[in-house]
Amino acid sequence: MERVHNFCAGPCTLPVSVIQELADELPEFEGSGMSLIEMSHRDPVYDRVHHETLGLLRRLCLVPEDFSVLLLQGGASLQFAMAPMNLLATDDPAATPRAGYVVGGSWGMKALQDAAGFGGYAAWDGADEHYARMPAATELTVEDGSRYLHVTSNETIGGIRLPEFYDLDIRQVGDMSSDYLTRTIPWDRFDLVYGGAQKNLGPAGLTVVFARNSILEQAPASIPSYLRYQTHATTDSLANTPPVFAIWATGKVLRWIEANGGVAGMEARAAERSAMVYRAIEDSDGFYRSPVDVACRSRTNVVFRLGSEELEGRFLTEAEQQGLMNLKGHRSVGGMRASIYNALPTESVGVLVDFMKRFAANHG
Repeated sequence: MERVHNFCAGPCTLPVSVIQELADELPEFEGSGMSLIEMSHRDPVYDRVHHETLGLLRRLCLVPEDFSVLLLQGGASLQFAMAPMNLLATDDPAATPRAGYVVGGSWGMKALQDAAGFGGYAAWDGADEHYARMPAATELTVEDGSRYLHVTSNETIGGIRLPEFYDLDIRQVGDMSSDYLTRTIPWDRFDLVYGGAQKNLGPAGLTVVFARNSILEQAPASIPSYLRYQTHATTDSLANTPPVFAIWATGKVLRWIEANGGVAGMEARAAERSAMVYRAIEDSDGFYRSPVDVACRSRTNVVFRLGSEELEGRFLTEAEQQGLMNLKGHRSVGGMRASIYNALPTESVGVLVDFMKRFAANHG
Protein backbone atom coordinates (compact mmCIF):
# COMPACT_ATOMS: atom_id res chain seq x y z
CA MET A 1 0.00 0.00 0.00
CA GLU A 2 1.42 3.34 -1.12
CA ARG A 3 0.39 6.01 1.40
CA VAL A 4 0.98 9.72 0.81
CA HIS A 5 2.11 12.11 3.52
CA ASN A 6 -1.25 13.66 4.40
CA PHE A 7 -1.15 17.04 6.20
CA CYS A 8 -4.90 17.65 5.86
CA ALA A 9 -6.41 20.00 8.44
CA GLY A 10 -9.56 17.88 8.66
CA PRO A 11 -10.54 15.14 8.15
CA CYS A 12 -7.34 14.02 9.75
CA THR A 13 -4.84 11.28 9.00
CA LEU A 14 -5.78 8.07 10.84
CA PRO A 15 -3.45 5.30 12.03
CA VAL A 16 -2.99 2.75 9.26
CA SER A 17 -3.60 -0.02 11.78
CA VAL A 18 -7.01 1.48 12.59
CA ILE A 19 -7.96 1.76 8.92
CA GLN A 20 -6.96 -1.85 8.38
CA GLU A 21 -9.00 -2.98 11.39
CA LEU A 22 -12.03 -1.10 10.11
CA ALA A 23 -11.63 -2.62 6.66
CA ASP A 24 -11.34 -6.14 8.09
CA GLU A 25 -14.34 -5.75 10.39
CA LEU A 26 -16.60 -3.70 8.14
CA PRO A 27 -18.33 -6.50 6.15
CA GLU A 28 -19.28 -8.51 9.25
CA PHE A 29 -18.77 -7.48 12.86
CA GLU A 30 -17.86 -10.17 15.37
CA GLY A 31 -19.84 -12.95 13.72
CA SER A 32 -23.12 -11.01 13.78
CA GLY A 33 -23.83 -11.61 10.10
CA MET A 34 -23.92 -7.88 9.42
CA SER A 35 -21.77 -4.79 9.55
CA LEU A 36 -21.75 -2.70 12.71
CA ILE A 37 -22.99 0.25 10.63
CA GLU A 38 -26.03 -1.81 9.60
CA MET A 39 -26.87 -2.77 13.16
CA SER A 40 -29.45 -1.16 15.44
CA HIS A 41 -27.92 1.33 17.80
CA ARG A 42 -30.00 -0.40 20.50
CA ASP A 43 -28.29 -3.73 19.84
CA PRO A 44 -26.12 -4.95 22.78
CA VAL A 45 -23.18 -5.42 20.38
CA TYR A 46 -23.18 -1.76 19.35
CA ASP A 47 -23.98 -0.69 22.91
CA ARG A 48 -20.70 -2.23 24.04
CA VAL A 49 -18.73 -0.37 21.32
CA HIS A 50 -20.49 2.87 22.21
CA HIS A 51 -19.75 2.65 25.92
CA GLU A 52 -16.16 1.55 25.33
CA THR A 53 -15.59 4.81 23.43
CA LEU A 54 -17.20 6.81 26.24
CA GLY A 55 -15.02 5.00 28.77
CA LEU A 56 -11.83 5.55 26.79
CA LEU A 57 -12.49 9.28 26.58
CA ARG A 58 -13.12 9.50 30.30
CA ARG A 59 -10.02 7.48 31.14
CA LEU A 60 -7.58 9.12 28.71
CA CYS A 61 -8.71 12.68 29.50
CA LEU A 62 -8.97 12.05 33.26
CA VAL A 63 -12.53 13.35 33.21
CA PRO A 64 -13.93 13.88 36.74
CA GLU A 65 -17.12 12.11 37.78
CA ASP A 66 -19.01 15.39 37.92
CA PHE A 67 -18.71 15.72 34.13
CA SER A 68 -20.76 13.92 31.48
CA VAL A 69 -19.14 12.70 28.26
CA LEU A 70 -21.36 13.30 25.22
CA LEU A 71 -21.04 11.93 21.68
CA LEU A 72 -22.93 14.30 19.39
CA GLN A 73 -23.26 15.29 15.77
CA GLY A 74 -23.04 18.67 14.06
CA GLY A 75 -19.36 19.43 14.57
CA ALA A 76 -17.94 22.21 16.72
CA SER A 77 -20.00 24.62 14.61
CA LEU A 78 -23.20 23.38 16.24
CA GLN A 79 -21.58 23.86 19.65
CA PHE A 80 -21.10 27.55 18.83
CA ALA A 81 -24.88 27.76 19.27
CA MET A 82 -25.56 24.96 21.76
CA ALA A 83 -23.13 26.31 24.37
CA PRO A 84 -24.73 29.77 24.72
CA MET A 85 -28.22 28.30 24.36
CA ASN A 86 -27.65 26.00 27.33
CA LEU A 87 -25.57 28.36 29.48
CA LEU A 88 -26.98 31.79 28.61
CA ALA A 89 -30.49 31.45 27.21
CA THR A 90 -33.28 32.26 29.65
CA ASP A 91 -37.06 32.51 29.72
CA ASP A 92 -36.80 35.54 32.03
CA PRO A 93 -37.32 38.69 29.91
CA ALA A 94 -35.63 40.82 32.59
CA ALA A 95 -32.40 38.79 32.60
CA THR A 96 -29.32 40.04 30.77
CA PRO A 97 -26.90 37.09 30.59
CA ARG A 98 -23.36 37.78 29.36
CA ALA A 99 -20.32 35.73 28.36
CA GLY A 100 -16.90 36.87 27.21
CA TYR A 101 -15.23 35.45 24.10
CA VAL A 102 -11.52 35.41 23.31
CA VAL A 103 -11.33 36.03 19.56
CA GLY A 104 -7.92 34.76 18.51
CA GLY A 105 -8.87 33.86 14.96
CA SER A 106 -11.56 32.62 12.60
CA TRP A 107 -13.11 30.02 14.88
CA GLY A 108 -13.24 32.27 17.91
CA MET A 109 -14.98 34.85 15.76
CA LYS A 110 -17.52 32.32 14.46
CA ALA A 111 -18.24 31.19 18.01
CA LEU A 112 -18.84 34.80 19.06
CA GLN A 113 -21.09 35.49 16.09
CA ASP A 114 -23.42 32.66 17.11
CA ALA A 115 -23.31 33.64 20.80
CA ALA A 116 -23.90 37.36 20.27
CA GLY A 117 -27.67 36.96 20.24
CA PHE A 118 -27.53 35.30 23.66
CA GLY A 119 -25.25 37.87 25.31
CA GLY A 120 -21.79 36.98 24.00
CA TYR A 121 -19.24 39.78 23.68
CA ALA A 122 -15.55 40.04 22.79
CA ALA A 123 -13.38 39.93 25.90
CA TRP A 124 -10.39 40.34 23.55
CA ASP A 125 -10.08 40.51 19.77
CA GLY A 126 -6.79 40.11 17.94
CA ALA A 127 -8.04 41.52 14.62
CA ASP A 128 -5.91 44.66 14.88
CA GLU A 129 -2.82 42.47 15.14
CA HIS A 130 -3.95 40.26 12.24
CA TYR A 131 -4.55 37.36 14.60
CA ALA A 132 -0.91 36.59 15.33
CA ARG A 133 -1.14 35.64 19.01
CA MET A 134 -3.32 34.84 22.00
CA PRO A 135 -3.74 37.35 24.84
CA ALA A 136 -2.39 37.16 28.37
CA ALA A 137 -4.97 36.97 31.14
CA THR A 138 -4.24 40.60 32.06
CA GLU A 139 -5.38 41.71 28.60
CA LEU A 140 -8.86 40.23 28.91
CA THR A 141 -11.84 42.48 29.56
CA VAL A 142 -14.42 40.32 31.34
CA GLU A 143 -17.59 42.14 32.30
CA ASP A 144 -18.97 41.78 35.82
CA GLY A 145 -21.60 39.09 36.07
CA SER A 146 -20.41 37.19 33.02
CA ARG A 147 -21.47 33.55 33.02
CA TYR A 148 -18.33 32.17 31.33
CA LEU A 149 -15.28 32.94 29.22
CA HIS A 150 -15.05 31.11 25.89
CA VAL A 151 -11.60 30.18 24.56
CA THR A 152 -10.43 28.43 21.40
CA SER A 153 -7.37 26.51 22.54
CA ASN A 154 -5.95 26.20 19.03
CA GLU A 155 -6.92 28.27 15.98
CA THR A 156 -6.67 25.76 13.13
CA ILE A 157 -6.64 28.31 10.32
CA GLY A 158 -4.21 30.81 11.82
CA GLY A 159 -1.94 28.26 13.49
CA ILE A 160 -2.27 29.97 16.88
CA ARG A 161 -2.21 28.13 20.21
CA LEU A 162 -3.24 29.27 23.66
CA PRO A 163 0.04 28.45 25.45
CA GLU A 164 -1.51 27.93 28.88
CA PHE A 165 -5.13 27.75 29.95
CA TYR A 166 -6.25 30.78 31.93
CA ASP A 167 -6.52 30.51 35.70
CA LEU A 168 -9.39 32.90 36.43
CA ASP A 169 -12.24 33.39 38.85
CA ILE A 170 -14.71 32.72 36.04
CA ARG A 171 -15.42 29.26 34.60
CA GLN A 172 -14.53 28.70 30.99
CA VAL A 173 -15.93 27.02 27.88
CA GLY A 174 -13.33 25.59 25.51
CA ASP A 175 -13.30 24.68 21.84
CA MET A 176 -10.48 22.13 21.60
CA SER A 177 -11.24 20.74 18.14
CA SER A 178 -7.74 20.82 16.72
CA ASP A 179 -5.67 19.94 19.78
CA TYR A 180 -7.91 17.43 21.54
CA LEU A 181 -5.85 14.86 23.47
CA THR A 182 -2.58 16.72 22.92
CA ARG A 183 -2.74 18.59 26.25
CA THR A 184 -4.08 18.06 29.74
CA ILE A 185 -7.36 19.80 30.58
CA PRO A 186 -7.56 21.55 33.98
CA TRP A 187 -11.12 20.50 34.66
CA ASP A 188 -11.63 22.78 37.67
CA ARG A 189 -11.43 25.78 35.32
CA PHE A 190 -14.06 24.58 32.82
CA ASP A 191 -17.80 24.01 32.70
CA LEU A 192 -17.79 22.80 29.10
CA VAL A 193 -15.21 21.50 26.62
CA TYR A 194 -16.07 20.50 23.06
CA GLY A 195 -14.51 19.70 19.72
CA GLY A 196 -15.06 17.93 16.42
CA ALA A 197 -13.33 14.55 16.29
CA GLN A 198 -12.23 14.90 12.67
CA LYS A 199 -9.16 17.00 13.41
CA ASN A 200 -7.34 14.81 15.93
CA LEU A 201 -9.40 11.81 17.03
CA GLY A 202 -11.22 10.13 14.17
CA PRO A 203 -13.34 10.58 11.06
CA ALA A 204 -15.83 13.37 10.46
CA GLY A 205 -19.32 13.09 11.93
CA LEU A 206 -18.63 13.02 15.67
CA THR A 207 -18.37 15.83 18.22
CA VAL A 208 -17.01 15.09 21.69
CA VAL A 209 -18.45 17.23 24.47
CA PHE A 210 -17.54 17.23 28.17
CA ALA A 211 -20.19 18.99 30.27
CA ARG A 212 -20.16 19.70 33.99
CA ASN A 213 -23.25 18.05 35.44
CA SER A 214 -24.27 21.14 37.40
CA ILE A 215 -24.95 23.05 34.16
CA LEU A 216 -27.20 20.43 32.61
CA GLU A 217 -30.44 21.59 34.21
CA GLN A 218 -29.87 25.29 33.59
CA ALA A 219 -31.18 25.38 30.02
CA PRO A 220 -34.65 26.89 29.74
CA ALA A 221 -37.59 24.70 28.72
CA SER A 222 -37.98 26.66 25.49
CA ILE A 223 -34.84 25.10 23.99
CA PRO A 224 -35.66 22.17 21.65
CA SER A 225 -34.85 18.83 23.25
CA TYR A 226 -32.04 17.82 20.88
CA LEU A 227 -30.21 21.07 21.61
CA ARG A 228 -30.23 20.46 25.37
CA TYR A 229 -27.12 18.83 26.81
CA GLN A 230 -29.25 17.15 29.47
CA THR A 231 -31.11 15.19 26.77
CA HIS A 232 -27.88 13.48 25.75
CA ALA A 233 -26.37 13.16 29.21
CA THR A 234 -29.36 11.27 30.57
CA THR A 235 -29.40 8.84 27.64
CA ASP A 236 -25.65 8.15 27.31
CA SER A 237 -25.79 9.96 23.94
CA LEU A 238 -28.36 7.49 22.62
CA ALA A 239 -31.39 9.79 22.51
CA ASN A 240 -31.41 9.30 18.74
CA THR A 241 -29.32 7.29 16.28
CA PRO A 242 -25.71 8.30 16.97
CA PRO A 243 -22.93 8.63 14.35
CA VAL A 244 -22.16 4.92 14.61
CA PHE A 245 -19.21 4.65 12.24
CA ALA A 246 -17.43 7.73 13.60
CA ILE A 247 -17.85 6.52 17.19
CA TRP A 248 -16.58 3.06 16.29
CA ALA A 249 -13.54 4.43 14.45
CA THR A 250 -12.77 7.00 17.15
CA GLY A 251 -12.81 4.27 19.77
CA LYS A 252 -10.11 2.45 17.83
CA VAL A 253 -8.03 5.63 17.52
CA LEU A 254 -8.38 6.20 21.26
CA ARG A 255 -7.04 2.71 21.93
CA TRP A 256 -4.14 3.51 19.59
CA ILE A 257 -3.50 6.73 21.53
CA GLU A 258 -3.57 4.85 24.82
CA ALA A 259 -1.07 2.30 23.49
CA ASN A 260 1.22 5.14 22.39
CA GLY A 261 1.50 6.96 25.70
CA GLY A 262 -1.94 8.53 26.11
CA VAL A 263 -2.35 12.29 26.30
CA ALA A 264 1.17 12.77 27.68
CA GLY A 265 2.59 10.80 24.76
CA MET A 266 0.59 12.80 22.22
CA GLU A 267 1.66 16.06 23.85
CA ALA A 268 5.32 15.11 23.58
CA ARG A 269 4.86 14.02 19.93
CA ALA A 270 3.11 17.28 19.08
CA ALA A 271 5.87 19.38 20.64
CA GLU A 272 8.67 17.40 19.01
CA ARG A 273 7.24 17.20 15.50
CA SER A 274 6.03 20.79 15.26
CA ALA A 275 9.47 21.90 16.47
CA MET A 276 11.02 20.08 13.51
CA VAL A 277 9.05 22.25 11.06
CA TYR A 278 9.55 25.48 13.01
CA ARG A 279 13.28 24.78 13.08
CA ALA A 280 13.29 24.44 9.30
CA ILE A 281 11.48 27.79 9.05
CA GLU A 282 13.89 29.56 11.40
CA ASP A 283 16.96 28.05 9.71
CA SER A 284 15.88 29.19 6.23
CA ASP A 285 17.31 32.73 6.53
CA GLY A 286 13.93 34.25 5.81
CA PHE A 287 12.98 32.05 2.86
CA TYR A 288 10.10 30.76 5.00
CA ARG A 289 8.42 32.89 7.63
CA SER A 290 5.85 32.24 10.31
CA PRO A 291 3.27 35.02 10.90
CA VAL A 292 2.56 33.79 14.45
CA ASP A 293 4.16 35.04 17.65
CA VAL A 294 6.73 32.46 18.78
CA ALA A 295 5.08 31.88 22.16
CA CYS A 296 1.71 31.14 20.54
CA ARG A 297 2.69 28.92 17.64
CA SER A 298 0.42 25.93 17.22
CA ARG A 299 1.78 22.44 17.73
CA THR A 300 -0.82 20.88 15.46
CA ASN A 301 -1.24 23.41 12.63
CA VAL A 302 2.04 24.94 11.47
CA VAL A 303 1.45 27.86 9.10
CA PHE A 304 4.12 29.61 7.06
CA ARG A 305 4.57 31.84 4.02
CA LEU A 306 7.07 32.15 1.20
CA GLY A 307 8.20 35.27 -0.65
CA SER A 308 5.41 35.35 -3.25
CA GLU A 309 2.21 33.59 -4.23
CA GLU A 310 3.96 32.36 -7.37
CA LEU A 311 6.66 30.73 -5.28
CA GLU A 312 4.02 29.26 -2.96
CA GLY A 313 2.25 27.73 -5.94
CA ARG A 314 5.49 26.16 -7.08
CA PHE A 315 6.09 24.84 -3.56
CA LEU A 316 2.71 23.12 -3.52
CA THR A 317 3.20 21.60 -6.97
CA GLU A 318 6.61 20.18 -6.18
CA ALA A 319 5.45 19.02 -2.74
CA GLU A 320 2.61 17.01 -4.27
CA GLN A 321 5.05 15.43 -6.67
CA GLN A 322 6.86 14.14 -3.59
CA GLY A 323 3.64 12.80 -2.05
CA LEU A 324 3.30 15.71 0.40
CA MET A 325 -0.42 16.46 0.25
CA ASN A 326 -2.85 19.08 1.60
CA LEU A 327 -0.27 21.70 2.50
CA LYS A 328 -2.20 24.63 1.06
CA GLY A 329 -3.27 27.15 3.68
CA HIS A 330 -6.91 27.98 4.30
CA ARG A 331 -8.46 30.04 1.52
CA SER A 332 -9.07 32.94 3.93
CA VAL A 333 -5.37 33.44 4.74
CA GLY A 334 -3.36 31.70 2.00
CA GLY A 335 0.16 30.44 2.47
CA MET A 336 1.07 26.97 3.71
CA ARG A 337 -0.36 24.91 6.55
CA ALA A 338 1.02 21.59 7.78
CA SER A 339 -1.47 19.94 10.10
CA ILE A 340 0.44 17.54 12.32
CA TYR A 341 -2.26 15.63 14.15
CA ASN A 342 -1.87 12.71 16.52
CA ALA A 343 -1.80 9.89 13.97
CA LEU A 344 0.45 11.53 11.36
CA PRO A 345 3.66 9.48 11.23
CA THR A 346 6.80 11.28 12.37
CA GLU A 347 8.38 10.01 9.15
CA SER A 348 5.99 12.26 7.21
CA VAL A 349 7.19 15.31 9.14
CA GLY A 350 10.78 14.35 8.37
CA VAL A 351 9.99 14.08 4.66
CA LEU A 352 8.36 17.52 4.74
CA VAL A 353 11.34 19.11 6.48
CA ASP A 354 13.78 17.56 4.02
CA PHE A 355 11.69 18.84 1.13
CA MET A 356 11.53 22.33 2.62
CA LYS A 357 15.32 22.44 2.86
CA ARG A 358 15.78 21.25 -0.73
CA PHE A 359 13.18 23.66 -2.07
CA ALA A 360 14.81 26.61 -0.29
CA ALA A 361 18.23 25.60 -1.61
CA ASN A 362 16.90 25.35 -5.18
CA HIS A 363 14.75 28.49 -5.21
CA GLY A 364 16.33 30.75 -2.62
